[in-house]
Amino acid sequence: MTDSSSRKPPSPAPTPENEPFWAAAAEGTLLIKRCRSCGNAHYYPRAICPYCFSTDTAWQASKGEGEIYSVSVMRRGANAPYALAYVTLDEGPSMLTNITGCDFDALRIGQRVAVRFLSTDAGPPLPMFAPIGD
Repeated sequence: MTDSSSRKPPSPAPTPENEPFWAAAAEGTLLIKRCRSCGNAHYYPRAICPYCFSTDTAWQASKGEGEIYSVSVMRRGANAPYALAYVTLDEGPSMLTNITGCDFDALRIGQRVAVRFLSTDAGPPLPMFAPIGD
């Protein structure tokens, strides 16, 4: 089994704009932004909607589940092995993330995953994903 669950990622640097995201992550909740003007959800969290450029955006709790859109396993280099993936959340946005807690050789496109928060060196935990079900 090839797994990176023992890997300790570096701490993120929260900013005033994304502080609610990191505070929620510390509580085990994944937040995304939803535009009140056009209705689209987006990730990464930012004040301006990337679809209609409205500043009328609001934080929304995500269910924290989705499916793997694309995945690549890095087997060489610093902190290897690890799996880097785009996960499309059930709410619509895709996020670049890591897949953890599993056999990397068994990962596949379309596989269902759920968020897991991994502790960092000294800051808030990072959202990563692990396979669910079969």
